[in-house]
Amino acid sequence: MHGSHILTCSRRGVAAALAASSLLAVFSTATPASANTAVATVGGSKVVCASEKAGLASRLSHDIAGALGGRQDTSALALYDRKTGTTCELRADAHFDSASVVKVTVLGALLRQTEEAHRKLTPQEVKLTTAMITKSDNDATSALWHQIGSADFKKFLALADMKHTVPGSGGSWGLTQITAADELRLMQLLTTANSVLTATSRAYALDLMEHVASDQRWGVPAGSPASATVHVKNGWLPRATDGWRVHSVGAFTGSGHDYGMTALSSGNLTMDYGVATIEGAARVIHRDLTSAR
Repeated sequence: MHGSHILTCSRRGVAAALAASSLLAVFSTATPASANTAVATVGGSKVVCASEKAGLASRLSHDIAGALGGRQDTSALALYDRKTGTTCELRADAHFDSASVVKVTVLGALLRQTEEAHRKLTPQEVKLTTAMITKSDNDATSALWHQIGSADFKKFLALADMKHTVPGSGGSWGLTQITAADELRLMQLLTTANSVLTATSRAYALDLMEHVASDQRWGVPAGSPASATVHVKNGWLPRATDGWRVHSVGAFTGSGHDYGMTALSSGNLTMDYGVATIEGAARVIHRDLTSAR
């Protein structure tokens, strides 16, 4: 598996979960005709949820709005759950500085590049991608960012239908402009069969996201069921204007779980405040999805 034998067993489990995933087009986010839609308001914006499960859309929209109500930052959120046919969005098309969550996109672009070249990752690329995702290593990211190049990075964005993502200029990968909706498309891409990334590439990416350092497992995993396999990548960046950017993206698989969520925030006075905002929303989402099963 891309030059590494250490993670074979874990990847085998991920691959099995992927094989059981829906074969529907990964980029389809249209609300099913049978879904019920509900709307709640927070900070002048709408939390819009739709679900094929009776009562779930109303519960999610109400609880997400309740969790985010009164927070002093600006947040965006997107969610899918394939088992219940559920989607939720809040400011999902608003742009944020990416910080380190863009590293999953960098990984995706590299994996696509190797597929097109009909080769495996080199030992050095395995080392760099592992450091980039599991330790959020910036130097490794910069090396891969320059290796991939602007043209192939943009090509991956187009293939992944991440049409609102704008790469940072020069070496400023952390200032890539992202949206919660595009980040959710990436989580969907990694968790279902598609023509952009092979099963081997998707399993490799998910495995790295499953093994992030313990001190970086905050954010959307908060409140997740113990039976779920958690795949996460977080990002944080303080700037002179608009405070801290704090983001978390993740997917939850295995044991009947097949959902993902992305949460972005800016205007945080501290990193901890942004983490608390994201985790408050994540907890009610996990609770509501678990109770609906």
